[in-house]
Amino acid sequence: MAIGFVLITTSAGFEHDIRAALDEIELVTDRWMLFGEYDLIARIQTDDEASLTRCIVEEVRTIKGIKDTKTLIGAEL
Repeated sequence: MAIGFVLITTSAGFEHDIRAALDEIELVTDRWMLFGEYDLIARIQTDDEASLTRCIVEEVRTIKGIKDTKTLIGAEL
């Protein structure tokens, strides 16, 4: 199993639109609005890291209004 958390910085006024767009992505299992350096965080869960990477690059990062992302990938030790 692969789990990633994507910290998202948005353009002003796009927070709600981006949150709604995240709800439409199948691999996004949860998302929260944040206060501080980042505006949103999305939890993405899938079977393998390749699918996780594809989801982040092809689906999340292409959402209109996203200025920047930082991805944290969970590790099983």
